[in-house]
Amino acid sequence: PAAVVRPLPCPHHHHSLILNRLHVSPPTPPFSPSPPVPISIALSFSPSLLSLFNPNWSRQTAILQESGKEVWIMDPATDLYYYWLCTISIPVFYNLMLLVARACFNELQSQNSTMWMVLDYISDTLYFMDTFVRARTGFLEQGLLVRDEKILKEKYMKTRQFRLDVISLIPTDIVFLKIGVNNPEWRFNRLFRLARLFEFFDRTETRTNFPNIFRIANLVLYIIIIIHWNACLYFAISKVLGFGSDTWVYPALSNPEYARLARQYIYCFYWSTLTLTTIGETPPPVRDIEYFFVVVDFLTGVLIFATIVGNVGAMISNMNAARVEFQAKIDSIKQYMHFRKVTKDLEARVVKWFDYLWTEEKTCDEKQVLKNLPDKLKAEIAINVHLETLQKVRIFQDCEAGLLVELVLKLQPQVFSPGDYICKKGDIGREMYIIKEGKLAVVADDGVTQFVVLSDGAYFGEISILGIKGSKAGNRRTANIRSVGYSDLFALSKDDLMEALIEYPDAKYALEEKGRAILMKDNLIDESLVAAADAKDMENKVSQIETSLDVMTLKLRKLSEQYESSQRKLKQRLTNMSNQSCLILNPKHVITKKFSDNPNTTY
Repeated sequence: PAAVVRPLPCPHHHHSLILNRLHVSPPTPPFSPSPPVPISIALSFSPSLLSLFNPNWSRQTAILQESGKEVWIMDPATDLYYYWLCTISIPVFYNLMLLVARACFNELQSQNSTMWMVLDYISDTLYFMDTFVRARTGFLEQGLLVRDEKILKEKYMKTRQFRLDVISLIPTDIVFLKIGVNNPEWRFNRLFRLARLFEFFDRTETRTNFPNIFRIANLVLYIIIIIHWNACLYFAISKVLGFGSDTWVYPALSNPEYARLARQYIYCFYWSTLTLTTIGETPPPVRDIEYFFVVVDFLTGVLIFATIVGNVGAMISNMNAARVEFQAKIDSIKQYMHFRKVTKDLEARVVKWFDYLWTEEKTCDEKQVLKNLPDKLKAEIAINVHLETLQKVRIFQDCEAGLLVELVLKLQPQVFSPGDYICKKGDIGREMYIIKEGKLAVVADDGVTQFVVLSDGAYFGEISILGIKGSKAGNRRTANIRSVGYSDLFALSKDDLMEALIEYPDAKYALEEKGRAILMKDNLIDESLVAAADAKDMENKVSQIETSLDVMTLKLRKLSEQYESSQRKLKQRLTNMSNQSCLILNPKHVITKKFSDNPNTTY
């Protein structure tokens, strides 16, 4: 269907144009929108006037005037783009590793020339396809993906990478018609597309779940590439100077052992490794060019490998950073317990608790990890992790979704050791608990007799944090609950619940009614206590009203006094201004009046 726009209420509202190609929807106007009109009406506005408020208007107008056919655009945020990077990195890596080897080792090129031609032109085809993909890769503008092919093409052609891509596509193979196909060094311009390989590495590092391992593997690959290129250059220099012409170059090919292709490459790779890493003895150079090449190799090895080794050390340190931080916590706790002379039994329990956290990988501080995320994403993660657990609690079933979102952000994970009491009878209930993993036993006062065992998904303490009126137990715990083994619980404090319920008064009333129904079912409601609580609440409310009234009376009195003071000051200022105006308008009259009032005054 043809693109349509809504009429503009004024030139400043150019964003109300619906750009089908860009998939941009305007904000809902405050007035009732009129029916859509054909694009010809919108185009009847002065182009110069519209361009004043929207610099891209002329370009967008051309888009709207085109036929409505869709064009394929590559979204760089999709998996398809990553898979394409993986695909194009294969021919790039192929050219990076094999072009130099084929150029230096003649036997490698001549024995498989047909295969190399096929692989070369397959890689060239992928290069052409990649150029097309680059020209159709969208980008974000004001948070929206630009899908106009003309804009994308113009942006791509202005980049430095476009010039490099064009250089990589120059058909230098045409010289093969004159000099033969066994000269792959003429295809070195294909290496100008290396940026695609690095982009693939960057994307993979972001997507992988093991970034440190990937970084180390990536560094090892870089080391191998450097050694490989250096080995090829060493063989090429030896070929120019003459094999076996001195002790430094590659041995003479008259020896069948050194004439084999595999031995040639392995020997050169071995020499390159020893030279760049400076960890072994190699034959000393003899000629000037040999000295120069070895010096460059030494400098390259010192600079590059020092950087690589430093990065590897940093990566290994990062891999152990969590363990180092955790061990520091244990050491500080041990020092404190030793300083305070804590008993050996309690000290052993603390150490075992830390060991359990590390073994079960429960050392992660959720708040610390998620603090850099925006509140929206933080809430979605919390919902994904904790919402199902929270919905198991009876009083929170059928609650508003907004309240549940508030509550899941306030759940605090806690870990208890074997034999730890979660709560004891008579304790004040300040939080409720939900069992995530483990077993808890409801025990008698002796701590041995077990009445019931609670397991995953069970919860307790939800009534005490609501403060139900008339509850016989009040806000006190009614049972002893002890951890059988190591137990992972979620805790929701009373303060956090009440803070969340401030914005949801209806939910608060519904929760109190559910809690009251549960207590009445268990015959734990005392009506006399309800009446007493209501009377006490009424008395408290009256006291609050009286206090508020006294405060308001005091403030009113202060305001009245301030008003009277300001009126007096204003009256005095008006009197002074009146006298000054009279003096300016009729000074003689004022002087005469003053003289008549006080004739003894000397002027």
